[in-house]
Amino acid sequence: LKEFFSMLGSLEEKNLITSLKQGSAFEQLVELYRRKVVNLCFRFIGNNEDAEDTAQEVFIEVFRSIKNFKEDSKLSTWIYRIAAAKSIDFLRRKNAKKNFSFFSFLSAESEEVISSDKNPHEELEDKKKKKILQRALNKLPDNQQIAITLNKMEGFTNKETAEIMDITVQSVDTLVYRAKKNLEKYLKKYFKHLE
Repeated sequence: LKEFFSMLGSLEEKNLITSLKQGSAFEQLVELYRRKVVNLCFRFIGNNEDAEDTAQEVFIEVFRSIKNFKEDSKLSTWIYRIAAAKSIDFLRRKNAKKNFSFFSFLSAESEEVISSDKNPHEELEDKKKKKILQRALNKLPDNQQIAITLNKMEGFTNKETAEIMDITVQSVDTLVYRAKKNLEKYLKKYFKHLE
């Protein structure tokens, strides 16, 4: 039964790709992937408005490039790859690397909703910790940022992360490992500096 639904899913995707290449079904594509693409862009950018704008750019790119899509990966993988690249491009263009944070979604939520079980002092401490983490994440090279964001925040498996980044699973392991080590090193240094 699982194989049947998998086959049905790939057949539906094939039909969608064919329609897209013929110039139709674009609205269906946006409806299917919009939320996921916006969320992924937001993880990188940390600002809802800019994430929405970047997601629009992603779909424009998909529309322009669909005829060149070789179907050597899943359609979703190809779209997420474009989303990650566009998000990093946005950060470079705006010289806003300092705004990159894979904890930015937490910051956004905590600013909007005051937690009833925390006193103002705890709220302030949480904000400080998030800023420290943001600074640490900003120091990571782009490929480490992408790997750790996709893998640890978006919940993509190592295999899916590898497909999106167009690298091997072993490379994903290495990038995530290095990102963790670099974060650890920076945070240790920071807390030592505070003592």
